[in-house]
Amino acid sequence: MKLNRTIALLGLLGMTLASSSALAGTTAARQEIARGRYLVVTGSCNDCHTPNYAEQGGRIPEAEWLTGDTIGWQGPWGTTYPANLRLLFQQMSEQDWLARAHQPMRPPMPSPALLGMTPSDLLAIYRYVRHLGSKGKPVPAFVPPGAAVTTPYYDFTPKNLPAGSKPAN
Repeated sequence: MKLNRTIALLGLLGMTLASSSALAGTTAARQEIARGRYLVVTGSCNDCHTPNYAEQGGRIPEAEWLTGDTIGWQGPWGTTYPANLRLLFQQMSEQDWLARAHQPMRPPMPSPALLGMTPSDLLAIYRYVRHLGSKGKPVPAFVPPGAAVTTPYYDFTPKNLPAGSKPAN
């Protein structure tokens, strides 16, 4: 009888520890997602990747964040569009994201900001964006310099520079 109670108590203890471990994993995941959200906000990702975010002073519901934009950014590099990160990250593995984040990107993407982040920073961002789920549509494709652009765009082409000069970097 005493052996049965001991076995029952050990089983109960095991279930309690397993339950606590699962709860800790959930808490850790929530903390990482919260950290990813913090990095997205402080890294100004929404300024470009969320339509009207900057114009609305950040007063866009979180459910609408990071869906990309159809307004292009045009300069000597061509015309780029802020990616729909919510669709993109659903198609990428964590390792794909870590590799991509450490490659140069076309302007105006602040690649140096990503290059300065730790792998745990980048994974927190990835997991936060994945947590948001898929939403929105793909953005227009990159348009090379000199090709026709059919969408609205911000113009970063240097104008009225003295002959022989270059824009400041």
